[in-house]
Amino acid sequence: MTVEQIYTGCLSQGAYYVESDGVAAIIDPLRETKPYTDRATRDGAIIKYIFETHFHADFVSGHVSLSKATGATIVFGPNANPSFDALIANDGQEFSVGKVTIKVLHTPGHTMESTTYLLRDEHGKEHCIFSGDTLFLGDVGRPDLAQKGADLTQEDLAGYLYESLRNKIMPLPDDVIVYPAHGAGSACGKNMMKETVDTLGNQKKMNYALRADMTKDEFITEVTDGLLPPPLYFPLNVKMNKEGYDDINDVLDRGTKPLNAQEFEELANATAALVLDVRHQKDFMESHIPQSIFIGIDGGFAPWVGAMIADVRQPILLITPEGREEETVTRLSRVGFDNTLGYLKGGIDAWIAAGKETDSMESVPASTLKDKLEQDAEVFDVRKDGEWEGAHIPSAKHASLEFINQHLSKFPKEKPFYVHCAGGYRSVIAASILKARGYHNVIDVAGGFKAIKEAGIEVA
Repeated sequence: MTVEQIYTGCLSQGAYYVESDGVAAIIDPLRETKPYTDRATRDGAIIKYIFETHFHADFVSGHVSLSKATGATIVFGPNANPSFDALIANDGQEFSVGKVTIKVLHTPGHTMESTTYLLRDEHGKEHCIFSGDTLFLGDVGRPDLAQKGADLTQEDLAGYLYESLRNKIMPLPDDVIVYPAHGAGSACGKNMMKETVDTLGNQKKMNYALRADMTKDEFITEVTDGLLPPPLYFPLNVKMNKEGYDDINDVLDRGTKPLNAQEFEELANATAALVLDVRHQKDFMESHIPQSIFIGIDGGFAPWVGAMIADVRQPILLITPEGREEETVTRLSRVGFDNTLGYLKGGIDAWIAAGKETDSMESVPASTLKDKLEQDAEVFDVRKDGEWEGAHIPSAKHASLEFINQHLSKFPKEKPFYVHCAGGYRSVIAASILKARGYHNVIDVAGGFKAIKEAGIEVA
């Protein structure tokens, strides 16, 4: 028996490969199919099942494409209603994968179709659970993503989640391994641990939601407290996961079309495409296409694309580091952005060589900001709420990047102002958005809050 976690840091997502006796199953695959088919090929195995723990909101699963490529059966738990062919399993139903068995444990709460899959080994021993967004390490899935107005509130869902945990998961042996769908950094929970694998017994000790003496009312209060609004792209990803989507190969063919500078400009004008620059922030600041948006491929790329662009139908044209065009299109597709129209061949150098206009972004070290603060400079902190509450420059204003469009009225149009994050990645995203909105007086603080503290600037 082989159980392998295939973890993608950008999305803080865990997919799983299970193989026994030449038969394989995939749990919660990402959009691209090749990693899973290649893995099965190495084992000489046939992929028989694709198990989905629920309709994911934060990424587009690869279940449809993988089923098409392999003939594997897509399995959902009770209450699922996809538009494509799938097996909707009953609670308690068992599936043979070689010599091991995967049992369906219906665990509604995060969503009503949410299901945990229990793996029993060749000897019938309960080995591990694939808990999806029902149980994370240190947390549980947020109960507000599937609410339907007055008919089903987040409190109702939290109540279902309480019962699911107590009746289906907590009675399992302490040595059962927990394989969650997400780790720290995902917007599907609040306070996940940095680890991606643990035992159920340790989670009973460490996870507040599994406290043995917790009442249902206490659970509902704690689970729903402090929930931030979900990213706007979440419902669109759920729709794609329920209804299907374009084949990944078609998305790649469209998105990796090379365009010269003139073709690029004409297509941008004709389609109202957003120009997305995914190079390193230093390269973007030095020179970029006017009104382009920066979201660097080497940062938390896909979730920030989802949060900042929101509409998965938005046409996109790319500026990428050379050789990373396919990677960029693939990672966009993971969060449902399938409408990439091509990339600028030769990058920004080709744009400049064609005599096209460029823009740049001012950045200053924290030592300069220290001097400017003595002159009453305006500073905006674009970190998350928790980071801001932990410590910040006393005179700074808070405008978290996730909701920057709601903060636009805070920024001055005439005089220079400064933006910073924790390390310098998010502040350049924010600055690029502000410049695209006409705020050309924005100045980035290099190195972010870390550099600010090192420069001896007072924080509180």
